[in-house]
Amino acid sequence: MIRKAIPSDLDGIEELYDAIFRREEQTGQCDTSWRRGVYPLREDAREAGKAGTLYVDIQGGDVASCAVFDQVQPAEYANAAWTVPAKRGEVLVVHTLAVHPVITRHGLGRNLMAFAEGLAAGMGCKAVRLDTYEGNLPARKFYEKLGYQEAGRVSFQFACGTTQTQVCFEKALG
Repeated sequence: MIRKAIPSDLDGIEELYDAIFRREEQTGQCDTSWRRGVYPLREDAREAGKAGTLYVDIQGGDVASCAVFDQVQPAEYANAAWTVPAKRGEVLVVHTLAVHPVITRHGLGRNLMAFAEGLAAGMGCKAVRLDTYEGNLPARKFYEKLGYQEAGRVSFQFACGTTQTQVCFEKALG
């Protein structure tokens, strides 16, 4: 069941983030480029929840996956080669999509993205956009499989002071 997050979901969201960090630390495979203690944090989820842009998928009473869906395009998006001409309010942006690593490959990410596309269509958006770390090959393949087109590789400057290359993706709606 996908719905807007509520304050009582924060513990489950924090556990989901922690499970991803633990998996990456145990396997040595850091697909996300997320950094423990830096991003994503419980506070990031709390702020998105307050803004009404954080969504969760609850399975068996637990947070199985989550993502932020809003219309905030990072400044770096100006450097991507978007193919859908759209004004600021005509794009839904997906941020921080996370699926609990114990239950990956069960369609939860696909369900979140379908939900995002439906939300965007209902808002009258022309496109859904997102970015992911260039080294996150599983995510890049996932988005391509869902019909998202690469719109370029863009250098992002993050608040923690790091710079990294992100791959931007876009899917036209309609």
